[in-house]
Amino acid sequence: MQFFKKTNIDFIGKRAIFFWFSSILSTIGILAIVFLGVKFGIDFDGGTELTVKFEKQVGTEDVRTGMKQSGIEASEIKSYGEGSQFIVRMKNTENMDQIKEKISKAFEGKGYELMGENSIGAKIGGEMKRDAFIAVFLAIIGILLYIAFRFEFIFGLGAIIALIHDVIMTFSFLVIAQHLGLGIEVDATILAAMLTVIGFSINDTVIIFDRIRENKEKMKGIPMAKYFNLSINETLSRTINTVLTVVLVLLTMVFLGGSVLMGFSFTMLLGILFGTYSSIYIASSYVLFHYKKFRNVDIDGGVSGTGIDKKQAAITATKA
Repeated sequence: MQFFKKTNIDFIGKRAIFFWFSSILSTIGILAIVFLGVKFGIDFDGGTELTVKFEKQVGTEDVRTGMKQSGIEASEIKSYGEGSQFIVRMKNTENMDQIKEKISKAFEGKGYELMGENSIGAKIGGEMKRDAFIAVFLAIIGILLYIAFRFEFIFGLGAIIALIHDVIMTFSFLVIAQHLGLGIEVDATILAAMLTVIGFSINDTVIIFDRIRENKEKMKGIPMAKYFNLSINETLSRTINTVLTVVLVLLTMVFLGGSVLMGFSFTMLLGILFGTYSSIYIASSYVLFHYKKFRNVDIDGGVSGTGIDKKQAAITATKA
């Protein structure tokens, strides 16, 4: 099924507009991270996670209110499963026996039962935070090497710039959503979502690059900008079909999946949208920018008319 057949949208011609659009949004996002700060979960900051169950019907707000009355501040309370079952996360890891005793008294008469406990120290949380950044960095470097081997280095660089754009945009908008009251903390599930986004985004980019390579062989003598634009248009239907399918699933998870899945699904939703945008407007546009700026190639035609180096074209013309 194709929603778009034989489109002729001038994606490449509008690359300067979208370059500035992305630059402005990225700057806003980075400023939001710096000045608003990031709310990390206990996976990265350390803390304790309690899994509790009540025999009587209890809501999330009832649990939050009961803990506040006991002098305990929970950073996150999520309901899960059937009945009144909750995951309670707290940044405080000191005097856990005393905290559990207070919780038992606060919910006395409601059939309170502690089903599980998991604690992470601040030092371990710091190490996990460091390892998370290393994991994202290594994933990006690995993708650069793969694209450089499969195509050429400049294509790999274009793909990496698009991925860095996706990571910055997704993470910064996630931080903004945190401060707007969405109740999401950056934890291991967010890291998993970010790595998934990187893989999804690069897949879209590779498909476009593959079509560019095919058209380069078939359309010799055609300016680079023209067959780059044609390649994006030819893969547009496939891109829209794939993204639309994933977005519909993620929207269902965001609105119906509950608070347990909110962080993962919301991050994925942001990342998929930004990843699709960057595959179309960022990756290929940077490759063209590099050829024009650093290799002196007339990407729109003109002196060379074929997307070859201008200097080489001038030498060939002199010899002729």
